[in-house]
Amino acid sequence: MASHRYFDRDIGCMAVKLLPSEYYVTEDNTALTTVLGSCVAACLHDPQAGVAGMNHFMLPADADEQPRSHADAMRYGEYAMDVLLRELLRSGAKRERLHAKVFGGGAVLPTMTTLNIGDRNADFVVQYLREQGIAIAAQDLRGPHARRVCFLPSTGKAVVRKLRTQAGVQMIQRDEQALMHRLVGDAAPTPAARQPASRPA
Repeated sequence: MASHRYFDRDIGCMAVKLLPSEYYVTEDNTALTTVLGSCVAACLHDPQAGVAGMNHFMLPADADEQPRSHADAMRYGEYAMDVLLRELLRSGAKRERLHAKVFGGGAVLPTMTTLNIGDRNADFVVQYLREQGIAIAAQDLRGPHARRVCFLPSTGKAVVRKLRTQAGVQMIQRDEQALMHRLVGDAAPTPAARQPASRPA
């Protein structure tokens, strides 16, 4: 769960900043913020129970069936969405009352367009929510821009700002390049074990 708490001067209240692979569920007025490139954040809210949450995932699904730690598994939407939904239900939310707002899935690097990571994340979160019977109240997905999202659990309101400043774009591009390097590393074949040299009989 995200743990970076700070006072957000723009909205005048305490907030929690979510980094990639994190989530947060709250029953108070703490705002939830994150910055997205190709990643996607899902914001779920049950207004009757007064509970809401957000996650931030990097990829839609894990193609590797090997066991992963919780922290590693949270990179993937299929796991991150299950965790967020489970924690909301544990906190008193009802599935049929939940509303979703989803953001991100941008293509801020040319290579990301080739890999379609943002599109795949966007497609995944829409399909997941449809299968769970959770209505999407708002969405801002895909496109060439990075986004800063501020979600206010007390009202269910979300404010999205497209990042166009050089500093903001460069920060996201660094994160996207790190993701690219990680993906390339994960996809690289494992070197074959070195065979001992044969000896003449």
